[in-house]
Amino acid sequence: MTTNFRRNLARFVALSCVAGGVQAADVHVSDGGANDIVGDTTWVASNTYILDTKVYVEDGETLTIEPGTIIKGGPGSAEDATALIVARGGKIFANGTAEKPIIFTSANDDLADPFDRAPTERGLWGGLIVLGKATLNSPTASGDPITEQIEGISTMEPRGNFGGANDDDSSGSIRYVSIRHGGASIGSGNEINGLTLGGVGRGTTIEFVEIYANLDDGIEFFGGTVGVKYAVVAFCGDDSFDYDQGWRGKGQFWFTIGDNAMDNGGEHDGDIDDFTKTPYSQPTIYNVTYVGPGSGAGTGGDALRMRENAAGLYANSIFTAFGDKALQVDSNAAARVAAGDLDILGNIFFDFGAGSDAASIASTDAQVFFTDMSKGNQIVDPQLTRITRTSEVDEAMRLDPRPQMGSPAFSPSHLAPAGDDFFVRANYVGAFGTANWAAGWTILNQAEFLTGDGQAAPVPLELGFTANRAENKLTLGFATGVGITYQLQSSPNANGPWTDTGAAVVGDGNFHVFDAVIGMELSLFYRIIEK
Repeated sequence: MTTNFRRNLARFVALSCVAGGVQAADVHVSDGGANDIVGDTTWVASNTYILDTKVYVEDGETLTIEPGTIIKGGPGSAEDATALIVARGGKIFANGTAEKPIIFTSANDDLADPFDRAPTERGLWGGLIVLGKATLNSPTASGDPITEQIEGISTMEPRGNFGGANDDDSSGSIRYVSIRHGGASIGSGNEINGLTLGGVGRGTTIEFVEIYANLDDGIEFFGGTVGVKYAVVAFCGDDSFDYDQGWRGKGQFWFTIGDNAMDNGGEHDGDIDDFTKTPYSQPTIYNVTYVGPGSGAGTGGDALRMRENAAGLYANSIFTAFGDKALQVDSNAAARVAAGDLDILGNIFFDFGAGSDAASIASTDAQVFFTDMSKGNQIVDPQLTRITRTSEVDEAMRLDPRPQMGSPAFSPSHLAPAGDDFFVRANYVGAFGTANWAAGWTILNQAEFLTGDGQAAPVPLELGFTANRAENKLTLGFATGVGITYQLQSSPNANGPWTDTGAAVVGDGNFHVFDAVIGMELSLFYRIIEK
């Protein structure tokens, strides 16, 4: 009774606000229709855009979407499935904000009510497809450079072509975008991914993106070099993150939570033909937290499955609660392990249906990731605050994937590389430290699955520092996260024990400077932790 009352009240208030304000106009968009993308087009937040079919941003065209804009896909399947496709040479600038995310969802989704559509309602429309000119490998090796036809679009449609030779290609930028209830079927066993990235180049920016209740994969990379940061994939009907055809980009701060419909956390292929075509898939991925449907959920699926010459690096990450294994490296990818092209470093694994030791949770060709102690992988409870998969009115009962204080996640062994503009030097394992960057803008939070506590973005540990020997002082500074508590600590040994030095500081989003007195103790080590 309490839950229904609160949710009905929330819906009433939202509807009242809409009725008392400016009613958004519905603009129907059809390929080749009056409202199709022609030249440079802007979609404004005062309208709701209804996709009546597949709509293309064609070569040379640019679509700009204002913060807070709503795009809805009409129902349909097979050739009638609706989707927004950015073709090769087209650009999309969908730059929402944390306060005003851009939302793609079904035409049947009442956004005035965050509880209108359940996370099990999938495949109600298509999805967002972005195609670029970066390098890929291909089972058909069509042309030089290789191009291919993206899945989800008819082979008769030339605007579905992707790939090329420009790894620095830009398809625009996507920030604070939530894609919900997609994955319409275009044929037997062939559905559209929530976000499809085909041959997208590293000149494209994608960060703070959510895929919610998609029938097929959450995000799938087909070749290319694009990077993705701050990604949420929740309650999808297949794999959460999928890469193949030679994707060589970067990823950081990825989170997934699954239910019984989920397959693998990550399903990764190198070459889907005869395992000889290059470039092989070989991305670099740090700080993910993959939470499966539960080790006893009665469904299969691995945290990571590597196939068909897949390579890449997963580091500083947490994998837990999957029905089968933690690491499945198929025999046709074993050569990549032997060559050092496929590596798993500094990760935490816990709670798998296959068992509780390395011999059980890792396939034969993945055993080295646990027997070689230099890899830094652990089978230990990461002590995540709370794992749930239900909507809860009570904030204290909701999903909270942040590790508790004292968790081994706060003792990382393989931080992201310094000096790389893409990566944040996060001083914890997994997608979250004390900051909850997925709160506020995601439907996962708004529909009361995910806690809203700790809303803030991670800050880099790239420290500005100076040494003033005259004053026996080392100055350390960095941009703080709002509401995050920081503590300077010192130790005579890089491995601890660590002692608090000075008072803790609560971040306000501004640059803060710590002064560490060095005196004659030139061998003293310092670190800054989040409390």
